[in-house]
Amino acid sequence: MRIGVDACCWSNRRGFGRFTRELLKAIVAVDQENDYVFFADEATASSADGFLPGADLVKVPTRVSPTRAASASGSRSIRDLMAMTRAAMKVDVDVFFFPAVYTYFPVLNRRVKVVVTLHDLIAESLPDLAFSNRTRALFWKLKERLAVRRADLILTVSEFSRREILRHFSLPGSRVRSISEAPEETFRVLPHGFEMDRILEQYGIEAGSRFILYVGGISPHKNLSALVDVYGRMVNMPAHSDVTLLLVGDIEHDAFLTDYSVLRDKVDRLGLGKKVIFTGFVEDRDLAFLYNAATMLVLPSFLEGFGLPAVEAMACGTPVAAASTGSLPEVVGGAGCLFDPHSRTEMLAALETLLSDEVKRREMSAIALKKAQEYSWESAAQDTVAILEGLHAS
Repeated sequence: MRIGVDACCWSNRRGFGRFTRELLKAIVAVDQENDYVFFADEATASSADGFLPGADLVKVPTRVSPTRAASASGSRSIRDLMAMTRAAMKVDVDVFFFPAVYTYFPVLNRRVKVVVTLHDLIAESLPDLAFSNRTRALFWKLKERLAVRRADLILTVSEFSRREILRHFSLPGSRVRSISEAPEETFRVLPHGFEMDRILEQYGIEAGSRFILYVGGISPHKNLSALVDVYGRMVNMPAHSDVTLLLVGDIEHDAFLTDYSVLRDKVDRLGLGKKVIFTGFVEDRDLAFLYNAATMLVLPSFLEGFGLPAVEAMACGTPVAAASTGSLPEVVGGAGCLFDPHSRTEMLAALETLLSDEVKRREMSAIALKKAQEYSWESAAQDTVAILEGLHAS
């Protein structure tokens, strides 16, 4: 079987990009039977590090990189969309796989089976928090509807997302399958020592001090405004006045809608300027040290399709305080404290529990390490290959 793959999300720094890179690398590594042809715009192909070993690559000239054009403030031109479509039509494939609907383009050959990945329904559930205006939201909805209609099978990344997709699009159960995401091997237990202290100092954290870590986009639906409010209350308590809040996320080149300026103003208005640190984008090697050194990871999102930072932290033995909505309860399990993201009182209680109860924190750390072992990109790749092969045979 010959499988075409949209690889335009490869350079994306958010979850779509991580999923695309790790899953495709694992697929090529585990599948020795099928042939793969990856399609990418020239900008992505030229900027990607170690791009797509073991697969054929088709570079498609576009005026704007699809990752940038499909952003919250951008739009993809018909010309660029058709450039991708024409390139796909020129290559004989049996199945075409989109690791993210984010960079979907039409596949016109009806003989070719199509698999599209919908990671979540955040854009449909929380459009005002995902898009800068209604026009952008409408274009996204149209693209997604076209992708779902064309797809022979929808792939997603959690059972929660699978149920939501089935309900929202009124699809039969056989049309939607789920696989899991996983932590990259960089995220593991690391020794506390000189190297960790050096990394912490680089990001404004004193060695040995307590800090709460957030990792992800600085987007409105991540509910960081509530987190800053709760942290402002907590840090005024004598028992927790030493705790720093470290917010890790791209604040310069993120293609998604950002809440950075609003958050920055709130931090300054609350007098937390020296206590809340925005790091910007952090490379994986440094991020692994931050996970290991953090007292906890907090994920207060209103909605997540999976929540990859949770399993990255868990693989480092770090407990998680997470929202009780979306996929996070499914992913975190007993490795953390859950709270209603709409309740600042519950959020504060979860943070206080993990800060104050060392025994509970150690118990959750042990659970986190064990549960993280359930997730692997190799397993996700094997499941994906089986799904693609099953669709081709049907």
